[in-house]
Amino acid sequence: MEIGALNMQEVASPDADCRGDLGAAWFAPLRPWIAHSDPRTSGRLDLSLLNRFAAARGVRTEDGLPLRFVEAWPTSAAAYEGSIGASGAVPTRTHGPGMLHDWFNALAWLAFPRIKARLNRLHREALATITACTGGPAAGGGATDGPGASGVMPARRGPLRDAATLLDENGALFACSDPALAANLRNRDWQSLFLDARERFAASVTVQVLGHGLHEKLLAPYKAACAHAWIVAVPFGVPAGRQRDALDATVAAQLRADTLCVANLCPLPLLGVPGWWPANVDAALERVGRSPVAARRRRRRRKVRTPQGRMLANGQAQQAARPRATESGTESTPPKRCRFAGTDGKGEMVR
Repeated sequence: MEIGALNMQEVASPDADCRGDLGAAWFAPLRPWIAHSDPRTSGRLDLSLLNRFAAARGVRTEDGLPLRFVEAWPTSAAAYEGSIGASGAVPTRTHGPGMLHDWFNALAWLAFPRIKARLNRLHREALATITACTGGPAAGGGATDGPGASGVMPARRGPLRDAATLLDENGALFACSDPALAANLRNRDWQSLFLDARERFAASVTVQVLGHGLHEKLLAPYKAACAHAWIVAVPFGVPAGRQRDALDATVAAQLRADTLCVANLCPLPLLGVPGWWPANVDAALERVGRSPVAARRRRRRRKVRTPQGRMLANGQAQQAARPRATESGTESTPPKRCRFAGTDGKGEMVR
């Protein structure tokens, strides 16, 4: 299915309750199936129901095998991806730890079957290439898959599988008909993207969350929730009912070994998306995309004025506050307090 144009108005109302309920905007792509299959009350995932949904949706692998969800077993990443490619069977945890994660994975297959099938193929091809070249599992840069069935930590995934994993676990689709807004996202200019261009955003952008790990986190949303966004340049105006499937087909065709890389995934603070969180009408939410690590560095660099009038960085002030050794022993003086400027102008530091 080709994407001709996009109706950007299929976004949840700003009045929607966004406090982690299944009606929140980030769950919109999953809406046809999510409420019917919710396992949180029973504590068990109904695989037969999910398989009926998959059959009705016609979900298949890229090799044309019908997809089905089966009881999980301890396995490695290579065996997991291989099971899907060889038989269409997706190992799925039906209870206990991992149940919600695998529930959202199944829902992602239902919502974005072409993208999920393409990611599976990319994983399998990368694994096959590395195995053929080295005679063993993936080596080189990148994160690891975690321990396999044997409990042995495998070698690293490599850059292609790193990017595929980020999109699969934490991805979102940023479909945009306004190049300036796409540039704002790439430049992490949240003020321009979310506040200055708020009306243009609503008319020109739709965001659909793809990552099943991210969906699990958004059951309890938090201000710093951030997706890895794949930007899709689209013209304006397709029927709303075809929006998700049109994006699914378009993005699946774009994902190749030479295009899918971490550099092409842009950080997107989800609670800043207009209409997705009631508080984001406040200009203070411009800070939503700031890195916690960068914030800690800024706090360490912040200057503190001592009673003697000297300006010290926080670390220097803390060093100066330590007891000093003297000829008669350790000098012990009562701590003095001085004001420092925090983000809200409040707070004290002991020196």
